[in-house]
Amino acid sequence: MIAVHGLTKRYGSTAAVSDLSFRLRRGVVTGFLGPNGAGKTTTMRLILGLDYPSAGIVTIDGRPHRQSTAPMHEVGALIEARAVHGGRSARNHLLCLAQTNRIPASRVDEVLGIVGLADVGRKRSTSFSLGMSQRLGIAAALLGDPEILMFDEPVNGLDPEGILWIRTLMKSLAAEGRTVFVSSHLMSEMENTADHLIVIGRGRLIADCSMAEFIASSSGHTVRVRTPEPDLLARAVADAGARITGPPAAGPAAGGPSAAGPDGSPGRLGELDVSGLTEEQIGDIAFANGIRLHHLSASRASLEHAFMELTASSVDYHAEQPTGRLPAPSGMET
Repeated sequence: MIAVHGLTKRYGSTAAVSDLSFRLRRGVVTGFLGPNGAGKTTTMRLILGLDYPSAGIVTIDGRPHRQSTAPMHEVGALIEARAVHGGRSARNHLLCLAQTNRIPASRVDEVLGIVGLADVGRKRSTSFSLGMSQRLGIAAALLGDPEILMFDEPVNGLDPEGILWIRTLMKSLAAEGRTVFVSSHLMSEMENTADHLIVIGRGRLIADCSMAEFIASSSGHTVRVRTPEPDLLARAVADAGARITGPPAAGPAAGGPSAAGPDGSPGRLGELDVSGLTEEQIGDIAFANGIRLHHLSASRASLEHAFMELTASSVDYHAEQPTGRLPAPSGMET
């Protein structure tokens, strides 16, 4: 169990982490999210005892990690994949770590096999691509067979096969009852991997909840409705306090052929995106008003949508939205 209480880290007048508190549970993959500069890497370094906090405390199974007599047996971490002596082979790098942590040399070959580097274990790490370096860093994290795994941006440089592999690995480690704590900017991958989320912005806690709860907290929940009477339904749901977030789309483009109206006259098939009401509420409104429905389904917000919405005020750098044309350099004709 990792417990973070009142954690604060200042660099001069700047607070990288400010009064941060949370707990990490065993048996789940906990995602660690936040905009650039939010304090994620700093927090991980403070947990590992690589930096001293300005205030607060972090304990792993009741004591600071600095007091551990067998650190790699308790926590395995990937913080900086390139932090490897360039003159050593992958195997020698892991062997040095094993010897200084009383880990059998046989474990080195085991983890090289687990991460897919068995065939290149005797090559110098300077020849490794970013993806291979990531795999080597993960091998080092697994070396002590620890109960707690921490990964900072583990999918950087990995190809699609590698991303699927690390996703499966993290889930399997959690299924064994281990604590898995992972930060990533790849929202789609995090949505497929994490069970629980810790979200911070400007060093402060924004959310500590399950993946489902975090996404549900977003205002992006909508219900897609297809009906031959979109205008009638739009008025009816608006009277009930709902918002129409997508305009009616008529005819075949809406997903089906034109439909006959109630009096047999040509009708149209329209789609509405409705927010503020559940599927059941919309169905009841349609029934009460005699409006036919051809399709009714909920469309939840994505993790990316929820993240962008809930961290919007915590982003330090806002780039201009692309307009399709780059501005000409000053002093040059266009």
